[in-house]
Amino acid sequence: MRKFVSVFLCILMLCIPLCVFAGAEGMPVEVRAKSAVLMDGTTGKVLMKMNEHEKLYPASVTKIMSLLLVMEALDGNKIRLTDIVTTSPVAASKGGSQIWLKEGETMSVDELLKATAVYSANDACTALGEYIAGSDEGFVQMMNDRAAELGMKNTHFENCTGLDDDAENHLTTAYDIAIMSRELMKHELIKDYTTIWMDSLRNGQTELVNTNKLIRFYNGATGLKTGTTNKAGCCVSATATRDGTSLIAVVMGSDNSSDRFEGAKAMLNWGFANYTTLAPQIDKSLIADVNVIMGEERTLTPQIPSATSVLVPKGREGEIVQNVELTTAVEAPVESNQTLGTVTVSLDGEVLGKYNLTAPHYVDRLSFMTVFCRLLSVLCKK
Repeated sequence: MRKFVSVFLCILMLCIPLCVFAGAEGMPVEVRAKSAVLMDGTTGKVLMKMNEHEKLYPASVTKIMSLLLVMEALDGNKIRLTDIVTTSPVAASKGGSQIWLKEGETMSVDELLKATAVYSANDACTALGEYIAGSDEGFVQMMNDRAAELGMKNTHFENCTGLDDDAENHLTTAYDIAIMSRELMKHELIKDYTTIWMDSLRNGQTELVNTNKLIRFYNGATGLKTGTTNKAGCCVSATATRDGTSLIAVVMGSDNSSDRFEGAKAMLNWGFANYTTLAPQIDKSLIADVNVIMGEERTLTPQIPSATSVLVPKGREGEIVQNVELTTAVEAPVESNQTLGTVTVSLDGEVLGKYNLTAPHYVDRLSFMTVFCRLLSVLCKK
């Protein structure tokens, strides 16, 4: 009996760490990792979190920032997908996951982008960074500058790939990864690459298989990036969209690849099951006309904006409250699109969205002739 009790207690002790993951910081699902976060891609609202600000090695999830800078360079017409890039000695020397670029070999931005997004090729990523910034070091500086602009307070990049054998301070957090993932997914073009399961380069000689298995096996998956090193463990930033709701699940420091994918799926499934995205219909009956003091027009009907989408718990869509704050009068001249008031949309006191009510057009100040005509009209009526 004593032996049986001892064995039972040992088994129980081994199970305790597994339970910690599920209950950490109120996590509603089990995620076997050092840290994790689930974020709404539309609003940036955090839906669940676990050690989300702990600084950890991100491995190739780093490339989300690299890809973001590539997308921004494309949108800014600084580079084109058809541009031809020549491989430098630095790019050709990169280890880890790669497409074996040789010094002097040329590829288009499109091909290098595909290799980076799908196969996580370190040499391709480095070649892109050098092409944009002029050097590998310059590109890393751009990455850190952009991270600061996005408010990624706990992030510092030492390279553009995530290779960390010689890195000491190449660190970020699950929360910061969610921020840059959200920013990257604003660029629709990136999905043309992150949703590829299999492809090839060099006329079929180089096979590319996506490192993100969720692309093939998870309904609605749109990306985004995996990463694995001894220091980082297994990491993933997984994005998916269903019925207009877009979610970002970040998992860092799992012991194996299965745990990171299962954790990401669990968070995404929970998010889609519990939340929905909708665009509130602003109640026009709450919007009164605004008097215009000394204006060519006596009143203005405020222009009602198209409300941007908000995230609400499923089943509570009808409980959204709208509060209108509107000036009763405004002095001319009134500029087109001048703010006349606001509509605040909330649920349980939490503000989901705030929208400006604006002047539909310009209203000039009364001229002497207009005043005279109005006075004459009044006198004639008498």
